[in-house]
Amino acid sequence: MNNAILTDEQRWQAVLARSPQADGQFVFAVLTTGIFCRPSCTARHALRQNVRFYPDAQSAVAAGFRPCKRCRPDTLHPQQQRLDKIAAACRLLEQDAPVTLARLAEQAAMSPYHFHRLFKSATGMTPKAWQQAFRARRLRATLAQSDTVTDAVLAAGFPDSSTYYRHADASLGMTARQFRAGGDDTAVWFTLSDCSLGRCLVAESARGICAILLADSDEQLIAELSAIFPHAHRAQGDEPFTRRVAQVIQRIDNTDSPFSLPLDLRGTAFQLQVWQALREIPVGETVSYQTLAQKIGKPRAVRAVASACAANKLAIIIPCHRVVRGDGALSGYRWGAARKAQLLQREENKEET
Repeated sequence: MNNAILTDEQRWQAVLARSPQADGQFVFAVLTTGIFCRPSCTARHALRQNVRFYPDAQSAVAAGFRPCKRCRPDTLHPQQQRLDKIAAACRLLEQDAPVTLARLAEQAAMSPYHFHRLFKSATGMTPKAWQQAFRARRLRATLAQSDTVTDAVLAAGFPDSSTYYRHADASLGMTARQFRAGGDDTAVWFTLSDCSLGRCLVAESARGICAILLADSDEQLIAELSAIFPHAHRAQGDEPFTRRVAQVIQRIDNTDSPFSLPLDLRGTAFQLQVWQALREIPVGETVSYQTLAQKIGKPRAVRAVASACAANKLAIIIPCHRVVRGDGALSGYRWGAARKAQLLQREENKEET
């Protein structure tokens, strides 16, 4: 739900449904009792004519109402309290000093087991993986500024260079020296093909499919690939390569087609989290950027979520086309609004048959 576009009727329906998704969007007050509640409050419903809506608890208090003792609308929602604890843990993990699971759990006032489970549920990653991803992201920035690779590794927060080198390929998709040189020694093979959405380019690195691009011409596709991998060795694949990656084109044309090729996902920890959430959206359904931000436990990061969707380099396989604005409008799409509309219409028709 988006507070900017909710009507009073929509708010009332959320109250009737006791919708937890509406919590934080508004509160409702009852004239006959002088009490205000969260939308999800389990108290008996009042008559509609006796209900008033306010944007937050402060507004309701200012209007003379007192908070419900059952749902406590003047305090943070329990889910938000848990998310705030995870956010605090993320800030600890982004410091240079190593942090143990026991310390993180103690700060959150939880057992290590429950904290670990909550952290992974909220972020999609374990605390250790989060810290490694953050350090890898910082390493990308420091590699361009440091005099040596070792200096960059230490500046990024890795305890010693040997520790980092054991994880270099997984973190960057190439060695630190290759990344520092702009990927000069990496190889990216690609093929060009027709598909139901125009022309398509499928590229693969040694780790897996690294780009699926859409355009109206081959020149546009090759230019986009060059922008993504400016210093890599790029070459058009042979016939066996083209046959092997044909299942990508088949998936573009038919969402039921099997897809088993490995993916080479290169992005920040946040982008990887958003892309994973995108892959969990069912065919024929759409979500808003706000909903997607809430799903990954960062309800205020709507713009960052939109940016992560725009940074997606794997069309269709990572279905960023299934994200729309809060009012249902299509909004932007890296490969054009017309293609986005075509994809959504095709998936909607498929679900109806």
